[in-house]
Amino acid sequence: MIDLSKFPHPVYRDTVLAPLFEGVKQHHAQHMARINRAHLVMLAETGILSGDEARAIARALAAIEAEVDIAALDYTGEHEDYFFVVEAALKDRLGDLGGALHTARSRNDMDHTIFKLSLMALGTDLALRLEALAETLIATAEREAETLIVAYTHGQPAQPTTYGHYLSAMTEVVLRDLDRLNAALDTVELCPMGAAAITTSGFPIDRARMAALLGFRAPLTNSYGCIASVDYVTGLYSAMKLIFVHLGRLCQDYQYWAAFEVGQLHVPDALVQISSIMPQKRNPVPIEHMRHMASLTAGRCDAIVDVMRNTPFTDMNDSEGAVQSAGYAAFESGGAMLDLLAAFVSASTINADRVRATTDSACITITELADTLVRDEELSFRRAHEIAAATARAVIADRRPLGEGYAAFRAAFAQATERPPAMDERAFRDAVSAETFVRRRTRLGGPAPDPLRAALTQYKESHATQSARTIARVARRTRASDALSAAFAALRED
Repeated sequence: MIDLSKFPHPVYRDTVLAPLFEGVKQHHAQHMARINRAHLVMLAETGILSGDEARAIARALAAIEAEVDIAALDYTGEHEDYFFVVEAALKDRLGDLGGALHTARSRNDMDHTIFKLSLMALGTDLALRLEALAETLIATAEREAETLIVAYTHGQPAQPTTYGHYLSAMTEVVLRDLDRLNAALDTVELCPMGAAAITTSGFPIDRARMAALLGFRAPLTNSYGCIASVDYVTGLYSAMKLIFVHLGRLCQDYQYWAAFEVGQLHVPDALVQISSIMPQKRNPVPIEHMRHMASLTAGRCDAIVDVMRNTPFTDMNDSEGAVQSAGYAAFESGGAMLDLLAAFVSASTINADRVRATTDSACITITELADTLVRDEELSFRRAHEIAAATARAVIADRRPLGEGYAAFRAAFAQATERPPAMDERAFRDAVSAETFVRRRTRLGGPAPDPLRAALTQYKESHATQSARTIARVARRTRASDALSAAFAALRED
């Protein structure tokens, strides 16, 4: 028979409180300890607690942290959660003074601060991994700046470009994603401590000091917003989702390029698995793993954002422990995907023979033939396009490379213009070569060497700017950790 007069109800304990306790042990206990220390330092510095009171609490806190094996704790229901475990331990050692640490604060501002500290650490780690991917993309684009590939549109061979040009396009997206991630982290790095339950406190607290001791950029101004605004959650997970939506598209291209029928991408043996029954098959399954990790991460991000839909604009459990713990899985799968993709990009190469074969069979340089006719034969683009199209149809029907189609070109030209072309066979072969096609695309953003080199320089500068933001975050938090350790040690020694 369940005693309904005693908290907690066993089902509530097992379905909610015990899992929350485990989540705190895994993700949040260390941040709670930092908040306890910083809050005590602030209470002492503002005179809210006397030096003797602060010293006694500091020594007791240090003893509790040293003696309690958090990982070994089991939820018993005696205390609602880990916060009350620590408070009870303080009271056991100090009596009523043990409750003084909670002066001028609430579980509301503490919880959101704990969540933000977790997200700051996880978000910074993700930014570092995304920076590493961007660096790999840039380095590989430089290495493959002149490596020809077939560019596809609507699943069909379209035009030649270079692998460096293709990777540069993805680099731009990754750098924009990194900028969005950093902007989201800027919002996370505003400290809720001092908001207390809703309206701050009647005590002379120093919110800026708390923010500094915990490594935040500054306090979040409005106290109601500190406990009600979850845009730090929705903003960060939305920025994360876009990263993996975009990278999933790269994986899909790689899957297509590596198919036997296409064969444009060569995946080395270290990233290939062999069938258990079909020994001839080279299965580039890391691509599939990257694709599903990207999708899984995006889905996890969506789940966290969707939980916030139509919730009240106030403090509420919908945005707290259980949801936060679930969201951390997105960083785990996302970080693994970024690491694997960086290794894959660096290791894989382009199969030049297959690129050449597709280039020849699909007439993907035909646009440059039309352009050349406009420039050199003084034709309108539409007339030049018709001649080029007729040439392409003829060589495809004859199953010959476009470079061997000069006779077909002369016939199409004469039929359209009633005169022979000035272009001889040598000039024709040059006009329809993939190398010429790329070399002549010299405009901003094109694959020719000069614009691609300029773009890569720009990407390196952008990467350095984003990297500096991460370095500054890490440095600020390191300084804060050192300052907090020194201030707390001084309290214990006074």
